[in-house]
Amino acid sequence: MAGLADLGRFSEPALHILISLAAGPKHGYAMQEDIGALTGARPGPGTLYGAIRRLEEHAYIEALPEQERRKPYRLTDAGRVALGVELQRMRSLAATGLRRLAVA
Repeated sequence: MAGLADLGRFSEPALHILISLAAGPKHGYAMQEDIGALTGARPGPGTLYGAIRRLEEHAYIEALPEQERRKPYRLTDAGRVALGVELQRMRSLAATGLRRLAVA
């Protein structure tokens, strides 16, 4: 499986989008608001929709039928797996960093 690192500079926004969609389908504005609440910074439209496009290309998310002129997206099974792998990698990295800090 590829992984979020393949998304290049969009890997962090992509991670935030996947985390947002893990709670259920959302349209772009709802994702911006959710990501802002999670991280303290709302992604701009260019960053958000560039990452959405790349996530769709990797089949990590998919568009749902439009609702009231808004296009919602949802996490695919591949996206759920990729998100789990990335979060486990981050957990391992954080644990190592915290152990090293405790020793220093």
